[in-house]
This record gives sequence, structure tokens and C-alpha cells, in this order.
Amino acid sequence: MSFEIALSGINAINTSLDSISNNIANAGTYGFKATRANFASLYAGSQPAGAQINSLTQSIDIGGGAMTTGRGLDAMVQGRGFFVTKEASGVEVYTRVGIFGTDQDGFLVDASNRRVQGYAVMRDAAGVPLEGAGLGAMGDLQVPSGQVAAQASSRMQYVSNLSSDWVAPTAAFDASNPLTYNSSDVSVVYDSLGSQHTVTQYFVKTATNQVTVHYTFDGVANGTPQALNFGTDGKLATVPAVTLAATPAGATAMSIALDYTGTTQYSGESRPSVNAPNGYASGTRVNVTLSEDGSVIAEYSNGQKQKVGTVALATFPNEQALQAISDTSWTTTSTSGTPLYATPGTGMAGELTVGAIEQSNVDMTSELVNLMTSQRNYQANTKVISTADDMMQSLMQAV
Repeated sequence: MSFEIALSGINAINTSLDSISNNIANAGTYGFKATRANFASLYAGSQPAGAQINSLTQSIDIGGGAMTTGRGLDAMVQGRGFFVTKEASGVEVYTRVGIFGTDQDGFLVDASNRRVQGYAVMRDAAGVPLEGAGLGAMGDLQVPSGQVAAQASSRMQYVSNLSSDWVAPTAAFDASNPLTYNSSDVSVVYDSLGSQHTVTQYFVKTATNQVTVHYTFDGVANGTPQALNFGTDGKLATVPAVTLAATPAGATAMSIALDYTGTTQYSGESRPSVNAPNGYASGTRVNVTLSEDGSVIAEYSNGQKQKVGTVALATFPNEQALQAISDTSWTTTSTSGTPLYATPGTGMAGELTVGAIEQSNVDMTSELVNLMTSQRNYQANTKVISTADDMMQSLMQAV
């Protein structure tokens, strides 16, 4: 019986050594979670029969350290949750390794070339993203690889302090004569083809609390001069509704609404604080980055940024029951439960740290101590077998 008991101990220690060796081998593997072999006693009825490995416990709930990379498509999960990826066969695989990139078709993929799953951006019939429309359907995240279309300017916010110290010019306004106006400012706008145009505003003091604005579009007078009337508190008495119209050659007719909300007439320097027309020229994609809320942002050569989707995270009722597979990934089992999908930082899902990768959570000191302990236990069990063998030989010689 002693032979069998000692043999069961050696077999259990060998299994434990496999776990320890695997942990040590993966001490430098991103997103790796250490496992622990759990010993249990064996009994044959009421008689002791040795030891066995009852289970392997994964330390999924223990996070690894953060390694800063500074790369815009690297991310690590702080807390619960796994990145959701899909293999070519359609099987979902879950990982903590947030090393992403785009393939030749623009799909967001992980380091094993599996497509990352997430929520698409809601778009209108023309394909333009809808702001504040919520999350779209979950599936493969694809970043458009072509040019982003130009957007014609339709509004312009302008805020400035039009100094009360100005003196009204004595001559009639003439855009070519700086002595006929107190100040001017130029704004760059875009037509439907993405071509740039200039809107120039000329500010002329016409009364104690009044400034009249004259407009030109590409140097040609445009619209009707607009009087800005200020109260004794230096603020606009009323915000006028100003619209400039123009039809550039070959482009769609433009209508630009000007908003002077916040413009003042205080003593001192005249300085614009906001000069912000909307619209932009066409551009090509130059970069893709992730945000802490999981948003996938495409950056274009015209300076525009567009959200193209949101990375999904999966949590499970029983994470310990997930089955570990190659490439530092996991698959579901019958006891892990159905995955619960969410965006980073919502529900039970953890938040993202962008520009960093989760390191292995293996504690090398503990593993080396466990390795020495296993060696001593192995030696003890082999000593039992050797001693039992000597006793049997002595018994046979005595007979």
C-alpha cells in the first residue's frame, strides 16, 4: 500500500510541477494569468490511499502590472472583463492582451489577427455618423480606409471684445482703406468640394454703444452690414441673426450662420477669443487610436477625428471556469456562464488604460519557493518508495 500512496504523491507533484513550470515560462507573457494546482487527499473507504490534484485554479481576478508603451492602439483592462475577438471560423475568443492594429481591409484585429468585436457607430442614410445616437450593432469593427468627404461650412461662432475706446472713423467704410474701420478679422470656411474661402469681418464704430460689421467673401462685399448694439454693461443688448450666402464656382450654394453670443464692448484691447467656423476639407486616414471609454478614433490628414466604433468587453458569472487556450486567450465552458457584453467602464466591465499593456501576474518569488517545496516533496515520496522496497527485500531474505 505504501508504494501506491507514494506513487500517487509523485503523480500529483508532477502535475503541480507542470503548473509551476508553465507559470515560470509565461512570466513575461502579456496578459497571462497564473494557475495553482490544488492538492486533495485520496481515500479507499476509510483507508488513506494517497494524494491527487483536485483542481487547477486560475488567478484571473488578480491583475498584472501595467507596461507603458505609448502606442495609441494598445490598451489594458483595469478590473474585470476581457476583450472580445472572433476567429475566422466565427468562434469568439476572449483575451486580456490589448495589442491591436488594422488589417488590409481596415478591420481592427488583435496580435493573433483575430477580429476585435465592438459596437458600430449609428449613421444616417448618407453614411454620416449621428452624434448622440447611442450604440449600433455589435460585430467586427472596421475603420474606413478611404478619404473622408469634405463638409461645407454652415455656421461660425465669433466672440470678441470690440473695444469701447474705439473712435468712430470720419470717412465712409472702404475695405481697401484701413482708416475707415477700427478692426478686421478673417475666418477660413470650406465649400462642398473642400475648397477654402475667406470671410472677412470689418468692425466700424458707428455710435457710442454700437459697432457695425461689414462682410466680404473672398474679397467681394457680401450681405448687409449688421449693427451690434451693446448695453451699458458692455454686453450685447440682443444677439442678431446674421446669415451670409455665397455660391462658389462648381460647388453647392453656401449659407453660413454667424453667432456673436458672448461678444462684448469693454474698455481696453480688442481681441477675438473665438473664431470657429465649422466645415473641413477632404482628408485621408493617417492614424487610428483608442480612447479610455473604448472608442475607436480615426484621424485624418485634414485634422478631423471620427469615432468609428466602441470596443466591447465581456464579463462572466464564473470566470474561473473559462478554458485557457493558446495565445493567452480563453473560451467559454458549460460552467463559465454566458458572456455579458458592455462598453469599458459600464456595468461590471473595468476601465481601459490606453497606451499600456497588462503584464503577466506571475509572482516569480512564490513560484520558485513552490518549485523548491515540490522538489522536497518529490524527494520525500521517492524515499518512501525506497524504504518500502528495502523493507520488502529484508522480508524476502528473512523468509
